Amino acid sequence: MKRWLLALGVLVMLGGVVASVTLGILRRVLSPADPSGAELVFVVEPGQSVAAVAAGLERAGLVRDARAVRGLARWRELENRIQVGEFALSSAMTPGEILEKIVSGQVVVYEATLPEGFRLVQIAERLTEAGLVEQDAFLAVATDPATARRLGVEGSTLEGYLYPDTYRLPKGLTPLEVAKVMVDQFRAVWIEIEPRVAPLGLSMREIVTLASIIEKETGAPEERPLIASVFLNRLKKGMRLETDPTVIYGIENFDGNLRRRHLEDESNPYNTYKIKGLPPGPIANPGRDALLAVGRPADTSYLFFVSRNDGTHVFSESYRDHSAAVERYQRPGRSSR
Repeated sequence: MKRWLLALGVLVMLGGVVASVTLGILRRVLSPADPSGAELVFVVEPGQSVAAVAAGLERAGLVRDARAVRGLARWRELENRIQVGEFALSSAMTPGEILEKIVSGQVVVYEATLPEGFRLVQIAERLTEAGLVEQDAFLAVATDPATARRLGVEGSTLEGYLYPDTYRLPKGLTPLEVAKVMVDQFRAVWIEIEPRVAPLGLSMREIVTLASIIEKETGAPEERPLIASVFLNRLKKGMRLETDPTVIYGIENFDGNLRRRHLEDESNPYNTYKIKGLPPGPIANPGRDALLAVGRPADTSYLFFVSRNDGTHVFSESYRDHSAAVERYQRPGRSSR
């Protein structure tokens, strides 16, 4: 009896030792691999299993033991919740914290600021600089008529509908997915704009086209309603818009110098010195204020404006007054209007 009790005591003691050792091992493998570790970007590729992700974490020195990560994921039922993308991780995080970040989709995002008045080509360049798209691939999608139809905007390209804003997006999105984010933002603003512009009887494309011209004509926010009134007044009277930014948009490889021959070029469909009404489509991507200006133009009889060369303009109702303003501010140059 005494021997049996002694043997039992030894077994209990050994079990305690084993449990203590096991617990110690678990604590070690589930603790941070390096409490002073720096943050790095870890990529989870499409189709990767938990085992592959765990192995990658171990190779990167982010965890001590891939087997422990797999076991933890299985115990927490996270095996089918692994998200794809780039994750900012550190070996100072526990395996549990790392798994939680990956399954919650807390991916690294990249910022791209698109100013009001940027053209489609400029937007493609800015997105490429941010590492979000490949420029040619994005342009191919954005100029495909099928894309405009799919995203529910009027026209054959996305010019005018890529809403100016600061976007924070993860890598790995397709060009179409990136474009959709910006068009969705435009459509959210359009819901507010549409009732205000409805009395004009113009289509979405025509409103956006006019707003894009306003955006390119002035950098002074307070002038947008005045610029809008000039163009709307000219349209009502059947006058040509005669605006340089539209002409420039239609010139391939424009070198920055607008010449007389450009203004007389009847082959340029965007030459509003030769065509009546609006050009074929938007010449840039307008922001909310330019869109609102179309629906809320200033109540004026202005038909002309000329630059003061300081970012602002002088507005006139008659050609005589306009000519005097041109003489004052543009001599020996010429007026834009």
